[in-house]
Amino acid sequence: QVQLMESGGGLVQPGGSLTLSCAISSTRIFMVTTMAWYRQAPGKQRELVARIQSSGRTVYADSVKGRFTISRDNAKKAVNLQMSSLRPDDTGLYSCFLDRYGNIPATWGQGTQVTVSS
Repeated sequence: QVQLMESGGGLVQPGGSLTLSCAISSTRIFMVTTMAWYRQAPGKQRELVARIQSSGRTVYADSVKGRFTISRDNAKKAVNLQMSSLRPDDTGLYSCFLDRYGNIPATWGQGTQVTVSS
């Protein structure tokens, strides 16, 4: 069973920056799978924020393009989400996601809260 360990959430003022990190317990799985960050705002459906393939190819939600950057840290077996120019509508529970691979099921992290407020 693969475990995901998220960190980095918190309260930040509009216009501020925050970096989320999602570390995975398996080096082998980290090197071959797609990982992503999703978020869910109160009263809304969960949505994809950004996704990164093992090749490094990335996909972003239109609402975060130019403000957020997803990257892989091979040394730490982690996927980071650098968030800048944060807005109140970026507020939500951010969850790390590991795509299914072989007999490893799709896996969610426990989530980390991001609140953008003055």
